[in-house]
Amino acid sequence: MVKIGNIILGDFPLLLAPMEDVSDPPFRAVCKQNGADLMYTEFISSEGLIRNAIKSRQKLDIYDSERPIGIQIFGGDEESMGLSAQIVDAAQPDLVDINFGCPVKKVVCKGAGAAILKDLPKMVKVTEAVVRSTNLPVTVKTRLGWDEDSKNVEEVAERLQDVGIKALTVHGRTRAQMYKGDADWTLIARIKNNPRIHIPIFGNGDIDSPEKALDYRNRFGVDGIMIGRAAIGYPWIFNEVKHFMATGTHLPEPTLANRIQVCSAHLQKSIEWKGEWVGIVEMRRHYTHYFQGLPNFKPYRTRLVTANNAQDIIDTLAEIAEAFGQPIEAAPMLS
Repeated sequence: MVKIGNIILGDFPLLLAPMEDVSDPPFRAVCKQNGADLMYTEFISSEGLIRNAIKSRQKLDIYDSERPIGIQIFGGDEESMGLSAQIVDAAQPDLVDINFGCPVKKVVCKGAGAAILKDLPKMVKVTEAVVRSTNLPVTVKTRLGWDEDSKNVEEVAERLQDVGIKALTVHGRTRAQMYKGDADWTLIARIKNNPRIHIPIFGNGDIDSPEKALDYRNRFGVDGIMIGRAAIGYPWIFNEVKHFMATGTHLPEPTLANRIQVCSAHLQKSIEWKGEWVGIVEMRRHYTHYFQGLPNFKPYRTRLVTANNAQDIIDTLAEIAEAFGQPIEAAPMLS
């Protein structure tokens, strides 16, 4: 049984990765409904929280239906991270997660995210500051190291466990790799097999099928798997992995009607959370993923991403169902 502090996650939990501009409450809702066991918010700037920036504060929105859920923060300053942990604590998530893995330049150039992998003493101090500032379990997500010549994640795991983190997720790439090449899980397995390590170790990177999830569980012995990009437009992956691990057989692939139903629910939740205009605009990035592989989809995609009101989008989704021979009983209406 995998536990983070007092949070019980089951025998082999599947985690939804925190993804910038993706892992908002509407997306998390459809992933939760389709089997995600633990989810995280988009990463939130510690400096933004302290300044009371509207965008940062909005990312603190969590709902009881999502639990258990963690709020992820990033930053390179001990004091700021400690203060932001107190702000997060007040939002009452189930845990606080520290991002020590984001590879993008705008984060790294501020000495945050994966940049801290170049300064392990600073990483330890920042982590200590967060642990001291909250009563919630603190977890960390990181990478193998800064580059091929500085893969220090084994030492990272020991030292962060020593200062109080309750779980560690490792993405099997260095910062230098960004998201290119294959993820290497061998170091993740070495952390899990380290007799000093007693916290849960989760693996992340390249899990895009039930077969790979089972293979990586068996080969690398991790306590659970974090799934990111493979869930975008395909939240069914969580239940598919669970079913395959339990039975060795595949669930039926989602039909076009299934895709339209979940896409519509995602749109409705986006509008409910952000208001109609922002909800529509921010949903546009998801349509290609929901309908990946559908032939001659481009004209419909154009209509979906240029529509300015919800009913036009719903009507277009109904037309897609009709055109591809899977008509739905009625166009789903937004309440």
